[in-house]
Amino acid sequence: MPSRVAVVTGSNKGIGFAIVRALCKEFEGDVYLTARDEERGKKAVEDLEKEGLHPKFHQLDITNQKSIDNLQKYLKDKYGGLDVLVNNASIAYKVKDVAPFAEQAKVSVACNFTGTLDVCKALLPLIKPHGRVVSVASLAGTWALEKMSPERASKFKSPSLTETELVSLLEDFVNAASDGTHTEKGYPNSAYGTSKAGVIVLTGMQARDLKNDPREDILINACCPGYVMTDMSSHQGTKTPDEGAETPVYLALLPPNVGQPQGEMLSDKKIVKWR
Repeated sequence: MPSRVAVVTGSNKGIGFAIVRALCKEFEGDVYLTARDEERGKKAVEDLEKEGLHPKFHQLDITNQKSIDNLQKYLKDKYGGLDVLVNNASIAYKVKDVAPFAEQAKVSVACNFTGTLDVCKALLPLIKPHGRVVSVASLAGTWALEKMSPERASKFKSPSLTETELVSLLEDFVNAASDGTHTEKGYPNSAYGTSKAGVIVLTGMQARDLKNDPREDILINACCPGYVMTDMSSHQGTKTPDEGAETPVYLALLPPNVGQPQGEMLSDKKIVKWR
């Protein structure tokens, strides 16, 4: 029998690193720390080994399809599937960043939404019965949904929304940001928030689609880790990375057959209503 296996994307530092640390202590199986940069990823593994932990490493760039495909093949060949997937990799521009909003929108959506979607397309078919999938989103995403015009928000919140339609909405946001018309079209003035709104909505859709899946007891949820002191927040925040990892790890380790939460957005282990 292959060992159980967990993968955490974007985990050479910050919240992802803390999630790997916690899973190494609590998950019964192999835990993979992944990073775009192989050198940084292997250094992170060495740092955890100094703590007496034993994560494994695999290179992964969620914006590179070949990199995603390489990981998928590796997991399929070595483990015959995947038990836990934590979609943590993402980027956020600093408040004072001078990059044009059009660039911020394009890059944020490409990594945070499209990259996460591409990883899910490759790895969700590998998830084994009783598997757990967690996408690290943000309350900035629920805020973005609240700040949309009622007409725009209704499209994101539609219970019959398809993946293709969601992708089109995010593409429309990027195009509108490029034209400077995103607020006129009912989108919020936040590239990061809108990209994470996409992740929250995607999670709900994926859970809905699992209702017709023959695999037993797969749970998929999104969460906000909180305001965490990491490079992304310029080391401002109210939580340490280990504290920020608590809700993602809680969802990754939900016991068999609990049934809930499913397709939800959580913060501090509590469901946040967004629909």
